Amino acid sequence: RKEGDTGSPEVQIALLTTKISRLTEHLKANKKDHASRRGLLKMVGHRRRLMRYLKRTNRELCDKTIQALNIRDNI
Repeated sequence: RKEGDTGSPEVQIALLTTKISRLTEHLKANKKDHASRRGLLKMVGHRRRLMRYLKRTNRELCDKTIQALNIRDNI
């Protein structure tokens, strides 16, 4: 892919994974922040949908993305 690529599913998954891990750390310290928890659940759902799309269209790239980001394949 190109250098400034932000629209491809694998890049979107990587960006969401970074946001999810940052928000998870925030929620460990701020247990009562329910608005952020809702945002986290939305992001996880969005990432799951993108992973499902990537698995359907390009299985090999999906497997590489899962390994590179060290996330579970629970699609």
